[in-house]
Amino acid sequence: MNVAGKIVEILEDEGILDVFGIPGEQIMPLYKALSTSEINHVLTRHEQAAAHAADAYSRSSGKIGVCISTASPGALNFTMAVATAYKDNVPMLILTGDNELKCRGTDHFQTTPQKEILEHITQASYNPLNGTEAMYMLRASIYELKNFPKGPIHINLAKDILLQEDFEDFGLCYLCEDDLSNLTKAQELIDKSEKPLLILGAGAITQAENIERIANEYQIPVTTTFHGKGIVPENNPLNLGLCGIRGTMQAKYAFENSDCVIGLGIKASERTLLSIPENFIHVNINKEVLAGDYPIHGKVEDFLAQIQFKQTRWIDEILEIDASYNLTGLDDDLKPQAAIKRILEKFPNNIIASDAGSHTTWTTLLKESLKPRQLLFSGAMAPMGYGLPAAIGASFATGERVIVINGDGDFQMNLQELATIRENDLDIIVFILNNSEFGIIRQWEEDFYDMNPYQIKLNNPDFAKLASSYGIDSIRVDNLDDLELVLEKDLTGPLVVEVVVESENIPLPQ
Repeated sequence: MNVAGKIVEILEDEGILDVFGIPGEQIMPLYKALSTSEINHVLTRHEQAAAHAADAYSRSSGKIGVCISTASPGALNFTMAVATAYKDNVPMLILTGDNELKCRGTDHFQTTPQKEILEHITQASYNPLNGTEAMYMLRASIYELKNFPKGPIHINLAKDILLQEDFEDFGLCYLCEDDLSNLTKAQELIDKSEKPLLILGAGAITQAENIERIANEYQIPVTTTFHGKGIVPENNPLNLGLCGIRGTMQAKYAFENSDCVIGLGIKASERTLLSIPENFIHVNINKEVLAGDYPIHGKVEDFLAQIQFKQTRWIDEILEIDASYNLTGLDDDLKPQAAIKRILEKFPNNIIASDAGSHTTWTTLLKESLKPRQLLFSGAMAPMGYGLPAAIGASFATGERVIVINGDGDFQMNLQELATIRENDLDIIVFILNNSEFGIIRQWEEDFYDMNPYQIKLNNPDFAKLASSYGIDSIRVDNLDDLELVLEKDLTGPLVVEVVVESENIPLPQ
């Protein structure tokens, strides 16, 4: 067995069921091994889409997403999607092929410093020099992704290493670097607190049931980041909604008046916390993002197991604050928010894959998440073109129907993945909100730069004919009544629904 065969064997042993990618010359030994394995390979039409799919595979299920590419043209097509996963701390394994070792540092055909390029947008980027190193790096990466899922890890595999048959697999020895030394100080702060507040991020998802129990038992209010939505169901009165720049008035009041803010699995970025309070307990497995005077470098699970909470009584004070966003246009024919409201009402329990743009703002504000992992979108990088391949990844990961809410500009960034959807007969319904423009850019031009709309108009194709050319059914509506009639039907995918909407500004952060 060569290194390529052993890599595939390890992936199988680790429970990897699906991988996303496109074959090429330098990665061919790995594809030969995949061709006879039990792992399902999903052939996307672009490497960026493969990495976005692997990203959403992980976000929607908690499993490791895996994407594979050949050397430079393929590997560098990964960069946007890998950066997206990196900014949102999504655990995924990136395997890239490369020319033979002797070509590194030369101007050989399709040779670039792939490891060095990707190391800036990954938790780790490895360049094994032999088969034994490749085995160790693979096992270490999988262990890290499963136990300390801080973000993507990249392994660059030269073709001659993949073909090596003389190597050893020593297994793995891993040392934990947690630092729970501030637990005593944190407990003292919690003991004195009369107004604690939990802020929940994606790093707390695995503890959703435990956190909900704690919140209910001790009546502790919670607020969430975008990616923490649903950890405590959003119909629970203790869940105050989003925090940060899109925070509800209740969440803002609680944050400003709390005497003990506990951030569980959050990055504490400028979009999450408008400032770092003095009474901030921050728990995260990634020590690079820890902030405040009470940093806890470790798992949320370990923190909760060692901390004792007490009964609180301040939720009634918070609930006196108006909880609404005071959104307008929800019943106007045909505002994008009116369309999105009805789409979400039709599919309240489905995974929603969104993209980047005005529709994402409306979707995140209007979506009520009753469990985590229901809303997939890129928060910190926000590239256009995420939604369609993300739906593919989520569909393979969960086997559930996935709803895409897309803009016309976003959709065209990765529309070739309609072929992947059709080829695999995925139950994905794509809603394209077509306003024939880059709406947020127009709003920024008008409101912040005092200029007339410039280079934002889109002369779009016939989306129905486009979907048909891929063998996918399509529907087009241009008014609210027709949209409601469509949504009354028993819709199944693959399906594309074009919704012609009016130009509309998004509500700016309060």
